[in-house]
Amino acid sequence: MLDETLLKKLRIIVAGAATCVPVFAAAQATAPAIDVVAGMPPVIDPHDLYSEAGAGKLSAAVADALARVYVPNLRSNNVYVIDPAIGKVVDRFPVGTNPQHIVPSWDLQTLWVTNNAEGRTTGSLTPIDPRTGKPGKPIAVDDPYNMYFTPDGREAIVVAEAHERLDFRDPHSMALHSSLHVPGCKGINHADFAIDGRYAIFTCEFVGALAKIDLVQRRVVKVLKLSKGGMPQDIRVTPDGKHFLAADMMADGVFVVDGAAFREEGFIATGIGTHGLYPSRDGTHLYVANRGSNQIHGKRHGPGSVSVIDFATLKVEQTWPIPGGGSPDMGNVSADGRELWLSGRYDDVVYVFDTASGAVSQIAVGQEPHGLTVWPQPGRYSLGHTGNMR
Repeated sequence: MLDETLLKKLRIIVAGAATCVPVFAAAQATAPAIDVVAGMPPVIDPHDLYSEAGAGKLSAAVADALARVYVPNLRSNNVYVIDPAIGKVVDRFPVGTNPQHIVPSWDLQTLWVTNNAEGRTTGSLTPIDPRTGKPGKPIAVDDPYNMYFTPDGREAIVVAEAHERLDFRDPHSMALHSSLHVPGCKGINHADFAIDGRYAIFTCEFVGALAKIDLVQRRVVKVLKLSKGGMPQDIRVTPDGKHFLAADMMADGVFVVDGAAFREEGFIATGIGTHGLYPSRDGTHLYVANRGSNQIHGKRHGPGSVSVIDFATLKVEQTWPIPGGGSPDMGNVSADGRELWLSGRYDDVVYVFDTASGAVSQIAVGQEPHGLTVWPQPGRYSLGHTGNMR
């Protein structure tokens, strides 16, 4: 027979568990589930679509991946590989012409280098095995400036910037399935996706506009001209999925757009040459890279900086300058959230910001580094770019 003291403990545990059930159910009732498109993984926290990309939430799919930072150098046509533990370049290899971004695949098994070969017809995608850090055989692809993936992971979306076109391809072989012309969106390049996966909003760099794409019907919903937009770049959705924030390097700040209504609702001034946008690992802040120039080809040691926006208030909390000047462009946050890695576009370096203090160090790389990625990153799947993780 059980001793009386132990029986009392068991009664307390059972009673406590019983009282927890309705409390948990009530908490869930206040956050209705998001009705996502078929095949898309569920949204775990409707208030924070970045919840599963939090610090330390590494998928089993990346368990064997080397901890590395991959840097595509646009003018030297190669990729530098940095070991973040020692802060040094440990490898480099040639790729195709004009490598723009390093894009993690939806299934987290491949890193793709988008070599768009500006002004040529020799574009390609170079696969990198994240377990070895070594490149594979390139695949010929027309004008792959950037690349994303449909929320269900069934297709890659190659952004053919020069053609105002989105090419939907097999995510592994890159065989072309279909194309969608986006008229009025010259310089189509960066994107982010609705919380339910039903649409995406792309930036139109050369006409100061945004394009909303219905991913279910595969059609252009509307092209929205920004009020004072000159050259929109990266775009990110807020954690609650209600707004999209679009960086504009001519307007020197971030436009706030209602995603569902697709209308401009505000503007946040940040710094000169606003360019890249990266959520913090806890989903509370957005790091904004200000490239320090309004020109496509800027000068070295410009007034580059990083602004930190509070997602809750949509206000700039602080700004981190680069001592001596610089040109922070594209990158991502480390797996633990303690570092922000950005390419120094005009200065041929990579910047490593301490996200607690804003202190920055530099690592020399190739010529005109662009869309670097940090790998591995937390998250269940990648929607593309340099690691748009969900």
